[in-house]
Amino acid sequence: MKLEIEIISEEIIKPSSPTPDHLHHYNLSFLDQISPPVYNPFILLYPTDGELKSNNLEIYEELKQSLSQVLTYYYPLAGRIKDNHFVDCNDEGALLLQAQVSSKLSDVVDNPEPTEFNKLLPFELDQAQELPLGIQFNIFKCGGICLGLCLSHKIADAFSALTFIKTWAAIARGEADIVRPEFVSDTLFPPKNISGFNPSIGITKQNIVTKRFVFSSSSIESLRARYATSLENERPPSRIEALSAFIWSRFMAATTVESGRRKIYLMLHAVNLRKRMNPPLSEHSFGNYYRVAITIPSVHPSGEDDLVNQMRDSISKIDEEYVKKLQKGDEHLDFIKERAESFMRGEIATLNFTSLCRFPLYEADFGWSKPIWVGAPSLTFKDLVVFMDTASGDGIEALIHLKEEDMAKLKEDQELLRFTCSHLSQ
Repeated sequence: MKLEIEIISEEIIKPSSPTPDHLHHYNLSFLDQISPPVYNPFILLYPTDGELKSNNLEIYEELKQSLSQVLTYYYPLAGRIKDNHFVDCNDEGALLLQAQVSSKLSDVVDNPEPTEFNKLLPFELDQAQELPLGIQFNIFKCGGICLGLCLSHKIADAFSALTFIKTWAAIARGEADIVRPEFVSDTLFPPKNISGFNPSIGITKQNIVTKRFVFSSSSIESLRARYATSLENERPPSRIEALSAFIWSRFMAATTVESGRRKIYLMLHAVNLRKRMNPPLSEHSFGNYYRVAITIPSVHPSGEDDLVNQMRDSISKIDEEYVKKLQKGDEHLDFIKERAESFMRGEIATLNFTSLCRFPLYEADFGWSKPIWVGAPSLTFKDLVVFMDTASGDGIEALIHLKEEDMAKLKEDQELLRFTCSHLSQ
């Protein structure tokens, strides 16, 4: 399914109240500095009905007003990012595009194509430079709406982006009690001189294919039961642990045909640091508060059974002590420089996992209904798996990004296909 988009208006939306002078300089934290210069994108689809179709222009005007208001709370998003060091919170504003889509909303829901979704967004994902925020308000020919949002990873992780969307929706609905975001990341993780480290490492669009695999609740339970056998008396695997172990096993089966490759294979899991700090941070703590847990899976055929234990062990090491070392920064900077060099030399291969499950994806009700589906487009990394809840909440979508030749093998993998289904509602 090819989407045809026509941009019909382009505006810059400024905050409804000016940012106070003492807040004009917003320092990037160390974790912001080492985050990749890409956009975190989200696609929110809203259902069609007669009322929605007739009110789209009114909805657009209300959206502009509420965006202007939420930017007074999230004032760095109306500023400009400077040289990977700070945000000039100058109230220049966020980009808002309005677009017409020649397709019907049901075409997208029934046949989701991650690469086509990029057309519903205001920016190319790998071109995150000065502008922190852009939104594209897409109107389908049936009257359905899609909000395509891009928020720069240089100043925020996915959890912050979703909290921003949730707050924006609350303002649009007219709620009175709005929780203010907390901008403390640069005091917790002071900025550093990161010369010698390139945050762009790993970003690529060449030869990358993205495919959605949907796991129903029954498939997930079967996989949890499979991996529970190796855990003895411990708690059973979580949904994400079971899916990570399973997808890893299918990835290895599809990509390790070449013999004698002298590579170290790593599993990387993005971990939210907010609850792992002492004291824990609020969910309204804005910034990049994540790091990756590194698992080196056993290369033996029997190793898959113990993979959940290995993942748990590596994720458990992202604890208070880890965070304290991270706040000093130097040791971690040396480590990521070394890992980046190994990656560039082809000595290590990674499969990266990030989970947005249990995040407030479906709470973005701007006053016209909750989204019928929230998704993501094709991202600018290879060997990446993004987990998101299905609309029903009990299944999980895995958005897998691989090199073309690796995806050709993976999508024919019978064991993987046995556990996946094709429909969104599963």
